[in-house]
Amino acid sequence: MEAKRARWLAAVAMAALLAIAGVYGGVPWLHYLAKPVTTWLIVAMVWRLPATEPRYRAGILAGLGLSTLGDVLLMLPVDAFVFGLASFLFAHLAYLFAFSQRARLFAVIWPVLVYAALAAAVLSLLWPALPSALAVPVVVYVSVLAAMAAQAAGMWWRQRDCVSAFAAIGGLCFVASDAMLALDRFRAPFAMAMAAVLTTYWIAQCLIALSVSRESGLPRGPQPQRDQIKQGTQAREPAQIAVITDPGIAAGRWLAEIHAHQFAEAVA
Repeated sequence: MEAKRARWLAAVAMAALLAIAGVYGGVPWLHYLAKPVTTWLIVAMVWRLPATEPRYRAGILAGLGLSTLGDVLLMLPVDAFVFGLASFLFAHLAYLFAFSQRARLFAVIWPVLVYAALAAAVLSLLWPALPSALAVPVVVYVSVLAAMAAQAAGMWWRQRDCVSAFAAIGGLCFVASDAMLALDRFRAPFAMAMAAVLTTYWIAQCLIALSVSRESGLPRGPQPQRDQIKQGTQAREPAQIAVITDPGIAAGRWLAEIHAHQFAEAVA
């Protein structure tokens, strides 16, 4: 499985490089073609990865599909920024749904506080240059993005396994990518913005996609106590389990012990 996943990631990286090359090489058709193809390759990878949590995978697939729609809307030569923003907003809600399948929503408070502070800092930088018509949509989007990233971090904090770490780092990369995109668009444009935004964006999507499969062959963190109890029960001998779980055997054993005790007293 590791080799297959490596081939998928190599294909994603190649398509991503072509999309970025289309921007800086002055070949717009290459960018228009390679950008959605890159995200669709990630969708295909998720579809092929082994997964034991169908609701989790469904949420990730929905998020990737909505992200692809957002990719197309944001790269068009027309101003479809609000529609692209809405598409990614629903993508983050889909990811939030997926992450809540592995950990209760906002069960860990520190990532919520950290990402709330980060969202407030980004909004404070954007606010002076933000058009009034976009103020509410941007605030709503940033809030949902921060919630998604915080839930991913909280999921990792509870699970302590590698696939949850993928999701947590992916959420952080998504925040970084969107922050650079917003700052470049509204506050301080910079030459390599597109390369930085797209690179962190596809790293985020790949890491979130890889969180679908727990069959990674990588070490996992400590299991909950109930799993340890279950393992301890499974390690017992079958006869011991039968005595504990079969009331007929337990009663017979109790009566035999009583008779043995009475016989010993009679002999004495």
